[in-house]
Amino acid sequence: MALFKLKRRRLYRLASKIPGSDDELPFIGLAHKFTGTTEVVVDPVDVEVILKTSLEKDDLHRFIRNVIGNGLIFAPVSIWRRRRKITVPAFSPKIVDTFMEVFAEQSEKLVSVLATCAGNGYIAMEPYLCRYTLDSVCETTMGITTNAQNNPNAPYLKALKNILNLVCERIFHLWLQPDWLYKFFSQSKSHQKYTKEMQDVFGTSDRRIVKEDLSKLKYLERIVKESLRLYPPGPFIIRKVLEDISLPSGRVFPAGSGAAVSIWGLHRDPKYWGPDAEVFDPDRFLPERFNLKHACSYIPFSSGPRNCIGYQYALMSMKTVLSAIVRRYKIMGEESGPVPHIKSKIDIMMKAVDDYKICLEKRFK
Repeated sequence: MALFKLKRRRLYRLASKIPGSDDELPFIGLAHKFTGTTEVVVDPVDVEVILKTSLEKDDLHRFIRNVIGNGLIFAPVSIWRRRRKITVPAFSPKIVDTFMEVFAEQSEKLVSVLATCAGNGYIAMEPYLCRYTLDSVCETTMGITTNAQNNPNAPYLKALKNILNLVCERIFHLWLQPDWLYKFFSQSKSHQKYTKEMQDVFGTSDRRIVKEDLSKLKYLERIVKESLRLYPPGPFIIRKVLEDISLPSGRVFPAGSGAAVSIWGLHRDPKYWGPDAEVFDPDRFLPERFNLKHACSYIPFSSGPRNCIGYQYALMSMKTVLSAIVRRYKIMGEESGPVPHIKSKIDIMMKAVDDYKICLEKRFK
């Protein structure tokens, strides 16, 4: 123990200069805060430096690699650099546009499956969206058909779920499906706006959505963005600091330390989002209102060289499946006030305690 502390004496000396918290307790420090839901707000100016200079994933991720290997998200930098160069072209706008038909087809399948749930009280949306995601991802990225939506008891699906549960149920669609947004469709003001938008774009037609429709669904896009602000799928980014970093705030992160970026805190900071930062308000993303004071105050898909390369893919998938569902069903739930009160928990990813329970009602009998 003495040798361990001796080797880390420089880290301790520099860390002691970082301002502490009024809530710090003797011996245990802030450990008690991690048992609750306290938010940690990180200055976006500092965040920008961390995400640009510290690309290595923290050692905390090593247990994830034991399950999923050195995939692009969690791979060490030496592997990540090579694989990112290979992968980036596959997510170019031109390529992603070709996936639209698959997203539309899988969305229609989901709508059909949900028909048996409409009018039958609360349902947990997560299992349905996981199967939609599996079918969509496998067909667009590997060219194979899993048919998980029509066969929820398939051995492959069960095996996949069991494996992912070893680490976290949310790893598979890390950046793809922020299911929180389904909770917000029950708000009356939002309901009226997106219903009108759907009528303006589709009228009474039951046709399948096409790429050209997505650019017209402005309010739906704002709902998605606001949902990603309040409930980012990955609320924290943890990086390993390999060299000393002097941040604009004056703090120094010594080599060997870890840097935790709180996306949750960034997205709810009144300094950058106003006194109503906790309020669900899609119209804050209107062109005339949306004016980021700093680029890193809104980073649902991370930022810097190691940001998510699949963000366009994710947004297209989300908007496609959402438009298909809300055209056919009214979404009802308990979230009727301006400030969401969704009970959440954090595994590796953040998720709702109730698996996103909502009620569906058919729009057309």
